[in-house]
Amino acid sequence: MRKDATDAERKMWGILRSRTLAGWKWRRQYPVGGFILDFYCVKAGVVVELDGGQHGGERQREYDRERTRRLEELGMEVMRFWDHDVLRQPDVVAETIYRRLEEKCAGK
Repeated sequence: MRKDATDAERKMWGILRSRTLAGWKWRRQYPVGGFILDFYCVKAGVVVELDGGQHGGERQREYDRERTRRLEELGMEVMRFWDHDVLRQPDVVAETIYRRLEEKCAGK
């Protein structure tokens, strides 16, 4: 799947890889609980999922809600971003992720 990454996934990986987002280590295409997570920060327990146009239908939204619920049961926090936001406003997306990581881990 890494070779078939979407433009948004490649852009997001450029933001997250090599600890470029304030030193946080991320994994991509990470298997957990029967799912393949787009991006996962193990230390913070934060998942970043990118949603393209196929996520707009009711069936897919329901699947995404159930997937998020199951990941939260495993103690993870799921952050979802639309592909077009990653492509058009990567700095805003990166800042949103950074702030959440800092908030989540401030007490650790």
